[in-house]
Amino acid sequence: MMEPITMGFIGIAALVFFAGLGVPIAFCITLVGAVGMVLVTDLDFLLITFQTLPYSTASEYAFAVIPMFVLMGALASAAGIIGELYGAVNKWVGGIRGGLYMATVIASAGFAAISGSTVVNAAMFTRIALPEMLALGYNRGVSAGCIAAAGTFAALIPPSLTFVIFGILTGESIGALFIAGIIPGLFTAACYVTAIPVMLRLKPEWAPPAGVRLNLVQKLRGLSGIWPMLLLVVIVLGGIYTGITPPTAAGAFGAVGALLIGLARRRLGPAAIWESVRQTAELTSVLFIIIIGGLLFSRFLVVSGFVADLTVLVTDAGFTAPTFILAMVAMYFVMGMFIDPLSMLVMTVPFVFPVVKAFGMDPIWFGIILTKMIEIAVITPPVGLNLFAVVSASGGRVRTAELFAGVLPFVVIEVMALAVLIVFPGLSTWLPNTMY
Repeated sequence: MMEPITMGFIGIAALVFFAGLGVPIAFCITLVGAVGMVLVTDLDFLLITFQTLPYSTASEYAFAVIPMFVLMGALASAAGIIGELYGAVNKWVGGIRGGLYMATVIASAGFAAISGSTVVNAAMFTRIALPEMLALGYNRGVSAGCIAAAGTFAALIPPSLTFVIFGILTGESIGALFIAGIIPGLFTAACYVTAIPVMLRLKPEWAPPAGVRLNLVQKLRGLSGIWPMLLLVVIVLGGIYTGITPPTAAGAFGAVGALLIGLARRRLGPAAIWESVRQTAELTSVLFIIIIGGLLFSRFLVVSGFVADLTVLVTDAGFTAPTFILAMVAMYFVMGMFIDPLSMLVMTVPFVFPVVKAFGMDPIWFGIILTKMIEIAVITPPVGLNLFAVVSASGGRVRTAELFAGVLPFVVIEVMALAVLIVFPGLSTWLPNTMY
């Protein structure tokens, strides 16, 4: 029989090849995992796996966190919370030069705390913020790049779907991952807000002169629009942090809270509620198929002996923990240019994570670093999903080439923030260590 390390690399190469051809990741990862399983064991073992794995995965109580948080974000979006949040923030920073860039960043960070999806974040703010930016004379490409980049906060600020999938694939605590993402997410948003004035000093043509500033009374009145978002954040993250509610129950409370807020404010009708449920069912189905395929592929790598052999190979090759992390960052950066982030996550975690544990690294910290790489991947040309979400939602206002150029300054900010999180792991690990 072929050596495990060789068989594993062939499986990974086949997976990358099919993904590069545009085959949906759910199909290619299941196909490669199934064929590999037959070659390593036999057809009967594969059939038994197919009989048990899908049901055991879909029926797992902890996995109910996915539809709950997706539904919460869909209902909150339909209830108009995002528009009110953007308007409230704009009243505070809109009078500053580049204020709409800052308003987009801050409001995106706020909405990320109830959405969980980078693509949804980017698409929603494209419809809300981009027309106003262009009408006031903001640079077209940089405006779109700012929206696409700020949308990535939903990957790091809980309730992040990336954390959920990482937790499912690795067995790590989803609640701890959620809490660990708070400080890095807010730190990244602060980096954006700090860097924008510097960017405009170097490139003043990217934004018009400062506008009219509102007085304090007008600004305070604008804050009335953010209480729904704050309420949902307290319900979800407060419950998880204190241990009162596990992530699944917190997601359910958040979804019910978003529904009640929308109904109380007469923002949700039967059609909007049904559309939110439909979107939730559609996205959840896709995610579950991908997760089941990823777990099958993971079993193939474990059963073949690839994971054990790779761990020994890497540790015996003289790699240290820092050099391994640098190699992983380089690998994910290159992969992120050509493979969508979810595929990248499902493809690599099964063989990278055991090596991480072998080096004694904190798995929660590694989850933050990996998620940060996912953030960078969704805005890295030519395959960044957020970039295409913005172009699509712009209705022809922005060309792809303009966006590719406009997002580059924000990619630089992301890389700098990533470096800080690698050098100072306490930014990621301190808060979860204080949990109940």
